[in-house]
Amino acid sequence: MNRRAFLGFGIGAGMSLGLGLGLKTAWAEPAALEVAPHPQKRTVLVVVLLRGAADGLSVVVPHGDREYYDLRRQIAIAPPGKAQSAIDLDGRFGLHPRLAPLKAAWDAGELAPIVSFGSPDPTRSHFDAQDRMELGTPRVAGKPGAHYQSGFMNRMAGALGLSDPLGAVALAANMPMILRGTAPALSLEGIEDFGLDAPAQAKSRLEAGFERLYAKAQRRSPRIGDAGQVGLKALKELRDVPARASSARYPQGALGSNLRDLARLVHGSPALRLGFIEVGGWDTHTGQGGAAGGRLARSLDELGKGLAAFREDLGDEGARVVTLVMTEFGRTAAQNGSGGTDHGHGSVALLLGGPVRGKRVLGQFPGLKSDQLYQGRDVAVTTDFRDVVAEIAQRHLSVKPSAVFPGYTPGAGVGALA
Repeated sequence: MNRRAFLGFGIGAGMSLGLGLGLKTAWAEPAALEVAPHPQKRTVLVVVLLRGAADGLSVVVPHGDREYYDLRRQIAIAPPGKAQSAIDLDGRFGLHPRLAPLKAAWDAGELAPIVSFGSPDPTRSHFDAQDRMELGTPRVAGKPGAHYQSGFMNRMAGALGLSDPLGAVALAANMPMILRGTAPALSLEGIEDFGLDAPAQAKSRLEAGFERLYAKAQRRSPRIGDAGQVGLKALKELRDVPARASSARYPQGALGSNLRDLARLVHGSPALRLGFIEVGGWDTHTGQGGAAGGRLARSLDELGKGLAAFREDLGDEGARVVTLVMTEFGRTAAQNGSGGTDHGHGSVALLLGGPVRGKRVLGQFPGLKSDQLYQGRDVAVTTDFRDVVAEIAQRHLSVKPSAVFPGYTPGAGVGALA
């Protein structure tokens, strides 16, 4: 077994079963939340986490706010009608021009940006913010924090009763925090990378050997044995997921490859309910650039092309898939002296998919005047990410929000789903 496969197999599957984590939960069932109905069809949620704090004001440009151009004289995206300008959505907001591939989803009513979206946690530390977002435990002043020891997608997996290793899959080198916990989940760097690193004629013999090994381990150390059995089951099931020809043109790189693999799983694995992808490189203190070039434009170019290809590749299956794109926090409203932006607070989210009530910019944007900014410098958060996740859990997955965020009473949500 090669190293990459082993990481996904041993650590990924192992952590999903709680190895070494001493998992305990401190969940409380809030009485205010309703019991969701049993799902009639197998819907899928895909979460794409942009690690590094993406600049929400560049992803969804508030071109109708004059203050935006006052704050960003060198890196602002021009208003619609000019060269390299924002793609107008509703007269006030527009997409970054590198996200043009997503305009078709908007026109089809399958894309809904959410402005002033994020975590209420005041931290500007990437690691703290990502961990707390993935666990679903933001710190909020004056309110007792929850103490979950599992990621919120793992709690979804538990509430869905997933037992198949392909039920919850992360395309990642290691099991991300968002899927760690007691419910089975799998992390892998790619479908084709997951397997035994051995000559073809020896693989079946090695698999049989591993089965005997983990069967023995199960008697002595059930968690290790279980992890091994989960990995072997995943190995067999992934082998049966058929490769498929697609005309969708994914961008080069990990994002395109991972989205292609997820589309293949949606088509070929009826077990899949939860998918996760992470994308780094969004920390743009320097060289952020504007519409024509710079680090952010390159990242958005890849993101837009990747999500558009994913939508095309899903085809009719897209009617049962919701994709949520989010980031740990936003960036400062004003540019800095290095042509970039620094760690901020509120950002944006993108919701895509057939079930999305799109062609609307959702959320309440308070504005960019100094007295409208969070701590006088950042976009305020008016939509808590937990409220949107809870809405997806209940309306799309038919999972009680209390199972995803025990002890938290979600707000009304944004009405994102049909």
